[in-house]
Amino acid sequence: MTATANETTLRTPVEVRFSPTGRPLAVRHDGRVWVVAEEPVHWFERDSWWEKRRTAPLGVGNIVDIEFWRVQVRLTANATPRTFLMRRDPTADGWLLESIS
Repeated sequence: MTATANETTLRTPVEVRFSPTGRPLAVRHDGRVWVVAEEPVHWFERDSWWEKRRTAPLGVGNIVDIEFWRVQVRLTANATPRTFLMRRDPTADGWLLESIS
């Protein structure tokens, strides 16, 4: 992904609250709770783990699918929305905030 002039590239851990159906509802970032304001976009990409690691950890399961969510979030109902791109690597415990635009 190419960063644009009004996009900040990060790799910051965030906490994500999900609905019972798995849709993101809110993101805690930098001590603030950002509420998801629009329908999020969800997809998976493949990781070439064999280029980064010599072996796969035993019993990990799926180590190739990287999960992404692009969400429009707001701090308040009247605030200007921001776009958060979040990812979760197969072997990671939590979510990383990739970029804000």
